[in-house]
Amino acid sequence: MSKPSNDLLCEAARTGDVSTLTSLIAVGADVSYFDDANLNPLMHAAKHGHADAVRLLLSHGAPWNAITPTGISAGDFAMENSHQDAFDVLLNAGVQSELVLGTIARNTRLDSKSSSVSSDYLEERVRFGEDRIMDSESKAVMMSWELPLMEAHARAICSGGGDGLSVLNVGFGIGLVDTAIQKYNVGKHTIIEAHPEVFDRMLKQGWGEKENVKILFGKWQDILPQLESYDGIFFDTYGEYYEDMRQFHQHLPKLLKQDGIYSYFNGLCGDNAFFHVVYCQLVALELANLGYSTQFIPLPVRDCLSDRVWEGVKQKYWQLDTYHLPVCQLDCDSS
Repeated sequence: MSKPSNDLLCEAARTGDVSTLTSLIAVGADVSYFDDANLNPLMHAAKHGHADAVRLLLSHGAPWNAITPTGISAGDFAMENSHQDAFDVLLNAGVQSELVLGTIARNTRLDSKSSSVSSDYLEERVRFGEDRIMDSESKAVMMSWELPLMEAHARAICSGGGDGLSVLNVGFGIGLVDTAIQKYNVGKHTIIEAHPEVFDRMLKQGWGEKENVKILFGKWQDILPQLESYDGIFFDTYGEYYEDMRQFHQHLPKLLKQDGIYSYFNGLCGDNAFFHVVYCQLVALELANLGYSTQFIPLPVRDCLSDRVWEGVKQKYWQLDTYHLPVCQLDCDSS
């Protein structure tokens, strides 16, 4: 279709003219076309809150996850301009698409710490700094700015079960969450760590000498037969994909006690606000299918993230103002 016709499609989307949109699409106008403003029809419709136009464009194949050159999606435009109806349509489209196709999920790092990941991470050297661990490509494995988040995660998973809690943490990093867990009345504190240098550093720091701590070295997939059931579980691995976390979730019914609490580092799509919300809903739905209800607690993090925090780091793996801490429990209605 010609550029003028495609520009007309963008204009009809901007004004919410569903009749003109329908006519232009019928004669071949391109729903994926980007105009001179670097916006496509779906973005125009979402930006101006035209939910019916958004719905129509999606039904004709407009990609819900297309982004501008600066990384903004149609859902971001709807969020920024408080267009709840358009936002809801896009959110539902994103979640349903990911449930069926997993177009982003299967290629998304759990922590958004890189757009690609080396399958040899566990064989690579890591560098320990005063406030971080870095991999061989100067990508951050864990950083100290996450401390308030890790303290909140520890508080969440240690909030049930009474005295002598049994807690499991998958992924030690620089020990932020495990240090926080030790502040609670934990009877048995199990830690899984797969990287040999991180494991050695844990031992040098005395973690293996703590009475209530049990360290299991290896990938969690290999450690599963050694695990028990726990009052609290936290999951935060590096070098794995969303599909790996989904696999871990399949084992929650055996690993988590009936009144236990599960949480995970919610770094999925930490560079795009709308995609992050899609992932929150996606994980909540998939956990619901296993019988768990999920609450997301908003934690402001803007004050933790100055430009100086990222000095020497190849990529900012978190760029949002709010972190949504997941708290997952067995749904009483499904038990």
